[in-house]
Amino acid sequence: MKKILFAGILLVTITIASGQDKFTDKRDGTVYRTVTINGTTWMAENLRYMPKQGSVYYDNDSNNARVYGVLYEWKAAVKVCPSDWHLPSGTEFRDLSDHFQHHDSWRNSSPGYPSIEIQLGGMQDHEGTFSEIDESGYYWTSTDYDKNSAEYFSYLIIDKMPVTDISRKADIDDIEGTAKSDKYSVRCVKN
Repeated sequence: MKKILFAGILLVTITIASGQDKFTDKRDGTVYRTVTINGTTWMAENLRYMPKQGSVYYDNDSNNARVYGVLYEWKAAVKVCPSDWHLPSGTEFRDLSDHFQHHDSWRNSSPGYPSIEIQLGGMQDHEGTFSEIDESGYYWTSTDYDKNSAEYFSYLIIDKMPVTDISRKADIDDIEGTAKSDKYSVRCVKN
């Protein structure tokens, strides 16, 4: 009994220390790892919920959802997060990016530094072409620029090095964002 109690306490301690936790989406029963970074709780996995419209599995293969999640048009992305969660703003992604500038844990957990565990789910462009799986992750933000374009966060691997960017008009006036009909991944943030 003491061994079981000790193992339980150790597991809880490790979970709390790493900032990792779990969340169950009541809509479909999917369990997601979560991570709290600087007081903000993020899903540590790409969203896998499939709404009736505005979403697709990479290569139209539902087996890809287990690892990479679902790809969403912007209009679906702003509505798809579960209750009590929301699509992050560009500022929330900027804060996350600033945090990881100091810690090399975007994709792998290291002791004392929880990871967001980026999954390189690629994208589908407005013409229907799938590309960049296992090379890039594109994530919608809640910021739209006009009726046709919106802001996104990207995580790319170039020459084996991670490169992150946010297409923010606040940073560069002539940024156009990307077509809202493109399909990107979604990470949700707890309200």
